[in-house]
Amino acid sequence: MHTILQPEGWAKPIGYANGVAARGRLVFVGGQVGWNAECRFETDDFVGQVRQTLANIVAVLAEAGGEPHHI
Repeated sequence: MHTILQPEGWAKPIGYANGVAARGRLVFVGGQVGWNAECRFETDDFVGQVRQTLANIVAVLAEAGGEPHHI
């Protein structure tokens, strides 16, 4: 059994999942990029996009009840 993880307010992905919570305590995070919940890049700056990517990963983890220290 698994649960698809879709943070509230994010655009629905087509052909992939942002994350999947599997049996036990496993969470698989899909390939994240530096765009916001509306699938738009807010900056072309590398550091800004990395910051957004990490925030996206944290959002997917939160959907599963996790936090960054669980990685």
